[in-house]
Formats: sequence, C-alpha cells, structure tokens
Amino acid sequence: MSTADEKPSASPDPALERWRLILGSPAERCTGPLHGSAAARDAALDWLYGRDEDLRRRGVRRGAPSESREGGTGPSQLTAVDWLDDIHRLFPKETVERLERDAVEQYGIDEIVTDPDVLARVEPSQTLLRAVLRTKHLMNPQVLAAARRIVETVVRQLMERLRPEVRRAFTGSRSRRPSHLPLARDFDFRTTIRANLAHYQPEERRILIQRPHFHSRTRRHLEQWQLILLVDQSGSMAGSVIHSAVTAACLWSLPGLKTRLIAFDTQVVDLTSEVTDPVELLMRVQLGGGTDIARAVDYGASLVENPRRTIVALISDFYEGGDPYRLVRTVRGLVEQGTTVLCLAALDEAADPVYDRALAGRLAQVGAPVGAMTPGRLAEFVAEKVGQGGRGK
Repeated sequence: MSTADEKPSASPDPALERWRLILGSPAERCTGPLHGSAAARDAALDWLYGRDEDLRRRGVRRGAPSESREGGTGPSQLTAVDWLDDIHRLFPKETVERLERDAVEQYGIDEIVTDPDVLARVEPSQTLLRAVLRTKHLMNPQVLAAARRIVETVVRQLMERLRPEVRRAFTGSRSRRPSHLPLARDFDFRTTIRANLAHYQPEERRILIQRPHFHSRTRRHLEQWQLILLVDQSGSMAGSVIHSAVTAACLWSLPGLKTRLIAFDTQVVDLTSEVTDPVELLMRVQLGGGTDIARAVDYGASLVENPRRTIVALISDFYEGGDPYRLVRTVRGLVEQGTTVLCLAALDEAADPVYDRALAGRLAQVGAPVGAMTPGRLAEFVAEKVGQGGRGK
C-alpha cells in the first residue's frame, strides 16, 4: 500500500523512448533518461553509430559509448562479439540485419567477418557474404572455414529461390493448340466447361465432365544455344558476382544450353569448370583491382561457336580501365555477326544499377541493349530467345 504522499512511478512512454533512441542523448532534456533495456539498446546503437563523425558533430551520438553492456556509467569493454550478442537480444531481426549491414558496409568493421568467434554468432546474409568475398584474402584457414558457413548458407538460399524461376522460364509457354496429354498443369478450364455444358445438372448445380481438355505447350529447343556470362569482379560488383554464380549453376543443368562463366578485372579467369559448385567458385573469386572490360569481351568473342545461337551477357559497372574504343569495336563486331549482346549494370535481387552511362550509351548505340536485370528476368530473357530460335523466328 502506498501512502497519500507517495506517487506511483510512471512507466516509460514507448513513443518518447523511440524518439530518444533516434535523436541521441541531446534529446534527454525533453524525453527523460533511458532505463533498462532501452538504455542497453542505446549503448548498442552508440557502439556502432558513435563512430559517425557527422552525427558526433551534430550532437546526435556521443562517440565511443560510455555505458557498459548493462547500461551503467563505467568504461565500455564492448567487443564485436559482445555487440552481436546484444543486438540479437535487444532488436527484431529486421533491425539486426540493418545494423550488421551498416557495421560492415558503412563503418568497415572487419571483425564481423574476420573473427571466428563473431562468424560463429552472426546470421548469414547477402551483406555478410559480400563482405566475406571482399575480405577473405585477410583470413587465415581457421577463419576461412568459419566464413564458408556463410557462403554455403546464402548460396543455398539463393539457389532455392532461383531454381523455380528458371524452371518456369524454360518449361515452355502454353499454346492455343489442344493436347491429348492429360497433365494437370495444362488443364484448359474454359474449353472444358464449354464442351461439357450439355451435361449440366441444374438441380445439383454441377457439370459432369465427360471429356476434359488440355493445352499443349511450345517446346524450347536448346541444343544449339550458348550463354556466355562475363562478370566484372571489381569491388563494387560483389552482388552481381554472387548472383551470376548462382544463375550459372541453375542454368548449367538445362540440357542443350552451354553456359560459360567468365570473371574479369584486369585479368580474365574462366570459371566454367567450377559452375556446378557455386560455393567453391565464390571462394576463388578475388574482388577489387582494376578493370579491363575490352579484354574480357575479346575473350568472350573467342568462345562464340554459332553467333546466331549465342547470348553474351556482359555484367559490369562499365567503368573501363582498358581501351573503350576496342571494347565498343568488339561489341559492334559481335552484334553485326548476329550475336545477342546484353549489357547488364546489375544482376541481383535489387537490380539497382550504378554505372558509367556515357560508355553504356556508346554500347547501346552499336546494338547492345543496356539495362538492369534480376537473375530470374535474365533466365526469362534467355528462355524467350532460345524459344524463338527453336521455332525458326
């Protein structure tokens, strides 16, 4: 029982706590101090965003956090391992993914992907896979073994997501011609209803189906087609390298479609022999360095067997460190001999391209369309081209 002079303690206002977490310590004079788990969340945010000089100048974040892990006032001994444990305990999954992404990409906290204790705790994601590819040259064998878990997990997730899209693209589209092959996926509902209306039973409100109808499907003739993927492995292209490896692995199993995967910077590396194992392939990729696109396209041109049955997909940011005139000349030659050349500024789920528009424009002028595609859309494009070629169009 409280006495008349005692006031019940007010519970914290969740809205004020959120604003305090967003605005930082200068907002305390309006929101009041944080306590308990809210103070722990603020300490975790400070450990990361306190490194931001702009936020520190504006007084939003204090710099190195002064709270301990329990929210006290002692000096912080927080390590990357401790911080990961804290954010997984204090924040929802979507927020944890954003914090991990900012730690790696915005603040370059390499311990996230180079410390085996951290790698054992971290949630595999595409952000961390990109970070592993950028930093694996810094890793000793023990760390590489731990990092491989991230590579395997993310590749498996991407394969599971992309394989159905590739299968749908290459199954063949429905045609208007009837089929005598009774497959459930090709059931023609409208034609079946029309053909059996005479058997409608109004008292039971049902139609007796005496003869079901089915669609036929156009067939994809893949025997004569070749797909050559030329993938820029400069540092900014990590997402496209990952998705190119997974896409090539999905396309590799299609009978009759010969897929080649070439990675390049200033050197050209033919990774076709590794396509069936995208994990091993990605562990071999070395991101960064210069870029010689012309050299890679020259190599790709040397692989073309039948120009009119070949698709060359050049995946790059088109910031050419080699000879742009040679590049444009080679692309023009490929187009003129009948090869389909695609210039893709992105090949990932976001398909958010950043590229040299001037050079890309010159490539478009000589007949190589420039754009951005997701892996699924690339599979659809290849299937459409192959299907048209198989029907003699």
